[in-house]
Amino acid sequence: MNDTASPAASTPSEDSAQAVKETTPPQKRVAISRYKFSFLRWWLEDVVGTVDQNSVIEKRREDCQLSHRYLFMTAMSGGIAILGLLLSSPAVVIGAMLLSPLMGPIMGLGFALAIGDYNWLKQSARSLAWGSAMAVGLCTLVVFFSPLEDITPEIASRTRPNLFDLLVALFSALAGAYAMIRGREGTIVGVAIATALMPPLAVVGFGLATLNWTVFSGALLLYVTNLLTIALTALAMARLYGFRTNMSGRNTLFQNLAVGAVFIALAVPLGLSLRQIAWEANAGRIIRAELNAAFEDSARISQPEIAFDNEPITVVAFAWTTQIKDDAEADAERRLENTLKVPVDLELTQFLVNDERSAVQAQIAAAQAREEAAASDRVDDLTQRLMLAAGVDESEVLIDTRRRRAVVRAQKLEGASLSSYRALEQRIAGSEPDWQVELIPPAATISNIVTFAEGEPDEAGAATIALVGWAATRLDRPVRLSGPREQIARASEILGGMGVEVQTSAARGEVRTSWGVFEN
Repeated sequence: MNDTASPAASTPSEDSAQAVKETTPPQKRVAISRYKFSFLRWWLEDVVGTVDQNSVIEKRREDCQLSHRYLFMTAMSGGIAILGLLLSSPAVVIGAMLLSPLMGPIMGLGFALAIGDYNWLKQSARSLAWGSAMAVGLCTLVVFFSPLEDITPEIASRTRPNLFDLLVALFSALAGAYAMIRGREGTIVGVAIATALMPPLAVVGFGLATLNWTVFSGALLLYVTNLLTIALTALAMARLYGFRTNMSGRNTLFQNLAVGAVFIALAVPLGLSLRQIAWEANAGRIIRAELNAAFEDSARISQPEIAFDNEPITVVAFAWTTQIKDDAEADAERRLENTLKVPVDLELTQFLVNDERSAVQAQIAAAQAREEAAASDRVDDLTQRLMLAAGVDESEVLIDTRRRRAVVRAQKLEGASLSSYRALEQRIAGSEPDWQVELIPPAATISNIVTFAEGEPDEAGAATIALVGWAATRLDRPVRLSGPREQIARASEILGGMGVEVQTSAARGEVRTSWGVFEN
């Protein structure tokens, strides 16, 4: 009998892990370990270590306080938002976005969760609840006593949130949380516009006043989507930047699982909404194809107007044809119902023309009339937005429709920095890619520091140069750089490429910017 113990049988997973370990060269494993350690050390020392967490938390706490100013600004933002929605004025709605202070307590929720401060969490939730309730209540009263209760395009656009709205809120929250942690507060202006917290809250009030459940529920879902996405993204960013927490590992794991569950819960209804939008886009293509098939090639069909919310679906279209077809409307309606599997109400108006050329000319004339009307509305809308952003009258906005150029000189707004004006210009220019939009900021002193790393401007330094260059080109003023010769030479090269006149003076220390003096 053999008393020697036999070795324990290894499991398949252990065999696989051992095989991978044996096939991986030791030098490669060491290199990977060193890379991970170097990256972790860089992140902890050069990124996380440069964040003043106490200062960030103190600032975020101030934004979460339930003060008279917070309640007043929330109410005024809600009032402006509902008026802009009722008038279908994007310019007024943007103004409401800029005034809304709701971003503060929402970000506070995320940071409070990150550090496990439940007193701060309750304070943020209380401020958010009171602000939201006040805004909804005021908007409900305005709509209830208003003679305008039609669902405008601005209102309708905030009643059907989808998965893309979740992504917009996610990316905007990432930018906002980064700006708050790294001290780039000017970015919050663009984040406030992108996430649009107040307009959907105003639409909630509209739905409540008109007893329209579809409008109420759709807008509420959009608001909750933006709210939760911003708060949870702020939580994730705070954790990523090493904000300390007093929670145990088990509680932290539970919190992380809860965050993932919330995102999944939001993604399901928003994904279904996106699916419905995709179906409507495909249905629109089918409708256009069926209308074209109802006539000969010489006929011309207008772009159909489709109301998917109606029951049955309503379709309105015009046809310019050389031969009137009495049964065209009934035949097309029947084919559409068979193809789409839903009831369709088609209203097809036919115009008799002499030949194909006349049909084309009539269609072109109708399209041009619509384009001219749309172009005029866009110019008016652009003017209104520039007026609001600059705080000036309509006469102060210069519009050159031939060159597609819009220029306005902004008044000095309390608390607004150069980066705020630049963010406003970028936001408006982004919505009008065919136009050259210039918002000239008020004259202000610049005393920015351009930071360098290894002979090149680092991220913060590049942002400073871009901002100073923008301000110099808008104000048409030279810029003076002082600092080490090599660094100011590099900064001068970048600014010169932007068309800025640069004056330099060598000095010790950091590179500083200021306005130069015009030379005779």
